[in-house]
Amino acid sequence: MRLVKRKYIQEAVELNITAFMNLMVILVPFLLITAVFSRITVLELNLPPAGAKAAQQETVKLQLEMVIRENSFDIQDARLGLIKRIERKGDDTNWKNFTNIMVEIKSRFPDEQSITLLLERKINYKTLIQVMDHVRSADIVQVATLETVELFPNISIGDAPDLAAAQQTSTQESVE
Repeated sequence: MRLVKRKYIQEAVELNITAFMNLMVILVPFLLITAVFSRITVLELNLPPAGAKAAQQETVKLQLEMVIRENSFDIQDARLGLIKRIERKGDDTNWKNFTNIMVEIKSRFPDEQSITLLLERKINYKTLIQVMDHVRSADIVQVATLETVELFPNISIGDAPDLAAAQQTSTQESVE
């Protein structure tokens, strides 16, 4: 038996792209309308008047820093110097006294939100976390309720200056 080979003649099929063209006619203008080619940003600056320079110097801005040392916590202003020193022995810290001092500073400067923690190299991680927790908020007993007060939630961390260098600058400032 002989196999018969049949040739199938295929006719050229015309592509129907009408649906695709309709989609493009709708999609292209939509994308062009929603696209942002450029935005003009206006930054509004309010410059103080010429006579406001003296009034601006009268306001006291606190730049609160806390130097965490192995034997003490030094609470200080970056410009004015030492505010309060809290002595500690090893890991033993009087957190109640610490909280009272921080609440007192917050009551004097209620708008201040920032504090910088400056650490000696020997300070362990647990001490850093405890200080951050006590600086961020405090529990205060008022009348018969326990109230949590926000103190200084914006915390920055840095290296503490050497104790010898810090003492030299403080003695130089006191001489001047």
